[in-house]
Amino acid sequence: MLPFPRQNSECSSNCAGPAFRRTLPVIITFMDKERLINPDVQAGDDRVDYTLRPKLLDEITGQDQIRENLAILLSAAKLRKEPLDHILFYGPPGLGKTTLAHVMANEMNVSIKVTAGPAIERAGDLAAILSNLHEGDILFIDEIHRLNRAIEEILYPAMEDSVLDIMVGKGPSARSIRLKLPRFTVIGATTRLSLVSAPLRARFGAVYRLDYYDQGSMEKIIMIAATKMNVYADREGVREIAVRSRGTPRIGLRLLRRVRDFAQVRADGKIDFDVACEALQLLDIDVAGLDDIDRRVLYTIIEKYNGGPVGLSTIAASISEETDTIMEVVEPYLLQLGFIERTPQGRSATQKAYEHLGIQYLRDDPPANQPVQGNLF
Repeated sequence: MLPFPRQNSECSSNCAGPAFRRTLPVIITFMDKERLINPDVQAGDDRVDYTLRPKLLDEITGQDQIRENLAILLSAAKLRKEPLDHILFYGPPGLGKTTLAHVMANEMNVSIKVTAGPAIERAGDLAAILSNLHEGDILFIDEIHRLNRAIEEILYPAMEDSVLDIMVGKGPSARSIRLKLPRFTVIGATTRLSLVSAPLRARFGAVYRLDYYDQGSMEKIIMIAATKMNVYADREGVREIAVRSRGTPRIGLRLLRRVRDFAQVRADGKIDFDVACEALQLLDIDVAGLDDIDRRVLYTIIEKYNGGPVGLSTIAASISEETDTIMEVVEPYLLQLGFIERTPQGRSATQKAYEHLGIQYLRDDPPANQPVQGNLF
């Protein structure tokens, strides 16, 4: 469960400066990749985060039920001296699906080959990868929902029977050759489980959903990372970074790096409560982990459309953003916090959103037959 912002904390009052108490802000177009709290991979994330990743299952913080299930899976495979069963991880970006794949390889003491669904364009690409695997190796496929159907048809027999069917020649003289492969494990990762075809999902013996991390787990993750980065951070400073990390380790580590930069320039390299608050306020990230685009969505619903309901495309047009960006990047977190509601008539702001923005809540519940403002989609 994501932590709700501490409305009565000292930082809540100190950090609620002009940047957080505005009327409708100036409309600026943002690219997803420029958002500091975007959970997708950004330039520099992999290089830094790789050194901070846990190497073994016991070093992982959070996701307790998944860790326990994976520990059983590992122990059983080692006792039988067999490769792991095929595993599929799904859930929001930034929660550690890639990290878990590497941990499983380390625990089994085997090699891991990493690729992504969009990178495998032709059957020959997949054949080259599979033919270079050794007994027990792990093939990690990120964004597995983006594999095309022709590639999936080759992957099915490889996953089930450890064989590779290759067509040689063209026309009437074409023939199929079946090559025996060593037994290996496919670990897939996706943020869109519904886009993974049913036949492919059926090939995975273990399917696990990663959820957002709780406050305690986020604090521990950030504290461990700070120690590895040789950064002095006290418990209050770490807590303030964690509460704004949206329950996502990738965002938490990114915020830690930015706060570290601020601390080194303006606070002798020490991260405490005040330094964390000042740095995060400068980054325009408030006590709920909302940035400018999140707040602009809320302000648009509340001040332009009297709290809603209002259609998604109308919101997007009002702030000069893409509809997909609002629906896939902004809306899920606002729903998670309970700041907006998704209704048949459109999106509406809740009382929590009004309270967070410091706006008096005067709305009555709209009649059930109230027409939607703008286009619904």
